[in-house]
Amino acid sequence: MPTNYTHLDALNLRLSHERARLAAATSDRERAVRAVWILQTEREIAGERAFLGLPDDLPAVDDDELLA
Repeated sequence: MPTNYTHLDALNLRLSHERARLAAATSDRERAVRAVWILQTEREIAGERAFLGLPDDLPAVDDDELLA
C-alpha cells in the first residue's frame, strides 16, 4: 500500500495560508499570534515528516537543475 501524504499536504497548505495571513496582519497582536501558529505548524510538519520517514530538509536545487 502506498504511503499516504494527505495529512502532510494539508499541513503544508495550512502553513502557506498562515504565512499569507501573517503578511496581511494589521496589528502587532495579530502578527504575534500568527507567528506562534506558524511555528507550531512547522513543528507539526517536522513530526509528520519524521513519522513518514522523510528527510528533515529537502536538498537545495539551483535554477539550472530545476529547469533541466
